[in-house]
Amino acid sequence: MTISRRKFLLGGFIVTAGALLLDALWGEQFFIEQKLVYLDTDPFADQHLKVLQISDLHLQSVNYQLEQLAKDINKHQPDIIAITGDSIDAGKNHYVLDEFLQLIDKNIPKVAILGNWEYWAGLSFSDLTDIYQKHNCQLLVNQNKRFDLKGKSVSITGIDDYIGGKPDFEKAVKEHQASDYHIVLNHCPVYSDTIAKMQSGATKTDLILSGHTHGGQLNILGFAPFKPWGSGKYLKGMYHQNNTRIYVSRGIGTTKLPIRFGAISEVTLFHFKA
Repeated sequence: MTISRRKFLLGGFIVTAGALLLDALWGEQFFIEQKLVYLDTDPFADQHLKVLQISDLHLQSVNYQLEQLAKDINKHQPDIIAITGDSIDAGKNHYVLDEFLQLIDKNIPKVAILGNWEYWAGLSFSDLTDIYQKHNCQLLVNQNKRFDLKGKSVSITGIDDYIGGKPDFEKAVKEHQASDYHIVLNHCPVYSDTIAKMQSGATKTDLILSGHTHGGQLNILGFAPFKPWGSGKYLKGMYHQNNTRIYVSRGIGTTKLPIRFGAISEVTLFHFKA
């Protein structure tokens, strides 16, 4: 039996399209990459200061992948966890955030900021603050908090969301004190340009952590047609602006469509010199 060239090509197209669809609907959506980034430190040093970023959870339920992620976080034992917005996108799902945070070691200090979806969901920020505090997590809204971690002073500045809130870097660093490291949490990366321009002297930042973009969620060879407003020129990974490092996480969850393609979910563990 012979197969015509047209049928062969059609069959190849169907198989390829099916594989890509399967990857988008299942493979990339449910695989969470655990990414390591070393900043000004020797990867083989005996000790590192470890900051773990979680972004854009968009929690609907705590599935097997999130349970495994929590176990891995506990295994890595980061010195602090930074949650960079869009943890939940429906007010009724606040209990899911509580359920997820229960899986993570309470002894690990945590800081969180708001994303646009916390605003759009009409959440009670009082309830959200209570949930975070219950799990050793402080919600920062144009505020700054200093931590002593592994003998280093670490200043964390949390910026209000660019879309739903009123981001104000100047207000956020008003109480900032000079520290060994200054990390800024800023959900929508477009505002990172403002931060990079305004920082100076004691408020100089070592790293800005953002999310929001989902890496495009649908990323076809670098082309991301549905990159959300508030992303600016940023898509994913490390950028440099005014001698400032800006890291944009692809995040974990999805919005609009439960699909990821070319934009695998991620959590990122940053290693600083201790």
